[in-house]
Amino acid sequence: MKILAAVKRVVDYNVRIRVASDESGVETNGVKMSMNPFDEIAVEAGVQLKEAGIAAELVVVSIGPAACQETLKTALAMGADRALLVETEVEVQPLAAATAIKAIVEREAPDLVLLGKQAIDDDSNQTGQMLAALLDWPQGTFASGLNIADGKATVTREIDGGLETLLLTLPAVVSTDLRLNTPRYATLPNIMKAKKKPIERSTPEELGIDIRPRQKMLSVSEPPVRTGGVMVASAAELVDKLRNAAKVIP
Repeated sequence: MKILAAVKRVVDYNVRIRVASDESGVETNGVKMSMNPFDEIAVEAGVQLKEAGIAAELVVVSIGPAACQETLKTALAMGADRALLVETEVEVQPLAAATAIKAIVEREAPDLVLLGKQAIDDDSNQTGQMLAALLDWPQGTFASGLNIADGKATVTREIDGGLETLLLTLPAVVSTDLRLNTPRYATLPNIMKAKKKPIERSTPEELGIDIRPRQKMLSVSEPPVRTGGVMVASAAELVDKLRNAAKVIP
């Protein structure tokens, strides 16, 4: 069984986000970048399946600039066998990512595709669903539990009313949620071993795909500064302020 895990390079979750001076997006120059936390969970899930003897190979893929190689090296140090980089300098939107991963799936023929349920930079939560639609594969989103047996994937997912369990026939697409596992830290020996693992590079043109952005960001701005609270002496004064100052009740 072969597993393909998709990973994205994003601003580290510990970094305080700042809006760029031209309001074109968030500031990334000189900012620490790392693997999307939800994608770390996907890689960990793949490594655990390999350690359990269920999977024979774990391949990781990323779409973006050459700097994404560092993110792929992290995945290799966690236990992935090899890595693929679809190198591009254009903004990679969800449909473009799904299109690129689909092209890789057609080349690699994995039995299972794992990826985080969303990226913490755009919070789109679209790539996994779009990929499943493009491949016409069954999908299990927001997975908090995953078991593979007899050519099927049992996926436990959290929904508003509790838990839902899906039985998917492989090949399938599964997007991972926080409660699925706790990603391991890459040890120094594994980091050194990762340097010898191959990273294959290609371009969208070589894959025959179009990943040009379909949407344009008009501007990004800081949220308005919240004003301080006001103490009131009575319920009647509170109602008066809500009605006449805040105008939130008739």
